Amino acid sequence: MPSPLFADRPAPQPAERGTVEALIDLTRRLRGYVDDAAAERRDASADDNDALWRWQRALCDLTAHQLDDIGDHLTQLRAGRPDCSADGSTGASALGAVAGAAARSPHATAGRIGTAEWNLLTDEVAWSDELYEILGRAPEAGPLTLDELPSLVFADDQALLTSMVTDCLIDGRPIDGEIRTVRPDGQLRTVHVTAEPVLDTDGCTASMWAVLRDVSALRRGERAVRESGDSFRRGERMARAEHRLAAELQEAVLPSWRGTLQLSRSGPAALDLAARRLPSTARPLSGGDWCDALELPGGDALLTVGELTGQGVAAASSLAMLLGAIRGMAVAGIEPGALLAHLNRLLETSERPALGSALCGRYDPVSGMFAWAQAGCPAPLLFRGGTGRALTPPDGVLLGAVPGAAYEQADIRLLPGDLLVLHTDGPRDRLLALAPRFAGARSARECAALVVEESGRAERADDACVMVARIGE
Repeated sequence: MPSPLFADRPAPQPAERGTVEALIDLTRRLRGYVDDAAAERRDASADDNDALWRWQRALCDLTAHQLDDIGDHLTQLRAGRPDCSADGSTGASALGAVAGAAARSPHATAGRIGTAEWNLLTDEVAWSDELYEILGRAPEAGPLTLDELPSLVFADDQALLTSMVTDCLIDGRPIDGEIRTVRPDGQLRTVHVTAEPVLDTDGCTASMWAVLRDVSALRRGERAVRESGDSFRRGERMARAEHRLAAELQEAVLPSWRGTLQLSRSGPAALDLAARRLPSTARPLSGGDWCDALELPGGDALLTVGELTGQGVAAASSLAMLLGAIRGMAVAGIEPGALLAHLNRLLETSERPALGSALCGRYDPVSGMFAWAQAGCPAPLLFRGGTGRALTPPDGVLLGAVPGAAYEQADIRLLPGDLLVLHTDGPRDRLLALAPRFAGARSARECAALVVEESGRAERADDACVMVARIGE
């Protein structure tokens, strides 16, 4: 079949800017060229029985659809990243929209296009060179009749092809559908078929012309988008489920007290405690940070804060093991330095190796002595008389980092009215700057609220825990 006059014209080259805007402008100009070419063809020949005109009209329609799709895709690209959904997720809805748009558009990105005409009056069949290549048939073998055509079609689609051809020839309906063809090498190809009947003067079908387009690559792309979308959504569901499980496990492990907890009430220097979790502004709560307080036999108080590497259920599970070990050893009377050494050996032998930072302290309300040791954790901040300072930390390395590591222990006497702040992360200078405001606070709970307020003024890359211990006067 002859090619249309305008099909061989070189396409305009992209603008030098190379931007999305330039591509959109170019697409619009190309769309206008196609409309002009279609109008020229209509003016040149209004006879629908003219084979060249029918071929040109079909190709103009295909090109117009393709350019419309390209324009839509470029507009989406210019709009940028899709908006987040209510739950903060992105990507899954965008993938679904792309797959849906591709599935709804029968004229999306085109592959090779071939044409054919079957003359029912003369039994002549004409195929374009492109159609031979699409169907994998040697040109010297000649074209196939409509009765022979199903031999190139995948067995499951042969009935569909027969039905479409029958509807076209008997009922005069246009064909617009897809079939799968089998090439001689066994490869399956997906072919989009557009065909119309050509009627004689008596209104009977004289011939059928068709445009066949190889859309195999397009369908593979759509399938990849769908599969990627399904995988993405499965991953999101699993991540949400794991996060919920980790949060529930963390809630079960961490102390049940909220707000303020009074410890060692019988002593002359009782503790007023308050703790807060400071969530990251960059990602959901990971579950690796902890703070804990426990009144021990004899009236002493255990104070501990720390952080484990990792996220999700694994981190929460390790945290449960670690907190259980800390409480058990503290109740057994093991001092903070020796306690951290035991924790280090515990992490070394764990099935899930992890690194952790920790601060463990033991407060005696009778003497006012606070004994503490640290493993890569920020030193406690002591606020006294309206000023604050960081305590000098004893030697200690991260838990799980050095086999057989030893941890030194430090002691300090706390006075009535002192405020001790234990924390796992965050800028120390910002906390120390709260000293004048701490001096005017009446409880540990008010001091913890000040820390939360100050923390909310800056971005946080990681979660953190803070514990405020106020010595009774």
